[in-house]
Amino acid sequence: MSVYSTNVTSIGAEATLFKEEKIVILFGKDAPDMLSAYCYNIELQPIHGEIKVGQQLFVNETSYRITSVGSLVNDNLKELGHITIKFDGSVKPELPGTLYVEGKEIVEIGIKTKISIK
Repeated sequence: MSVYSTNVTSIGAEATLFKEEKIVILFGKDAPDMLSAYCYNIELQPIHGEIKVGQQLFVNETSYRITSVGSLVNDNLKELGHITIKFDGSVKPELPGTLYVEGKEIVEIGIKTKISIK
């Protein structure tokens, strides 16, 4: 069962700049102006359960094992549609709003890309 599922609705002009740092920033439709250029904007959707270590983040069909979960990830995603995803395999969350996944290459993210957690 899916814990979370959404789609990318728009992409900020500078969103891909963080790819080299293995970072993707997601935000719902109400991203602050100063951040919106750096975000992949998503549809705000409910969370069914809790996001936990060991689950899988999917970007379309490509999966990434979740290695650690910041203390604010569940609340921020539910309330704002906002989290940072770091693709570095960290097992200790350094930042409260960041979801850490295994350090595989980040696949292309476009409008209508499905992002889900199972």
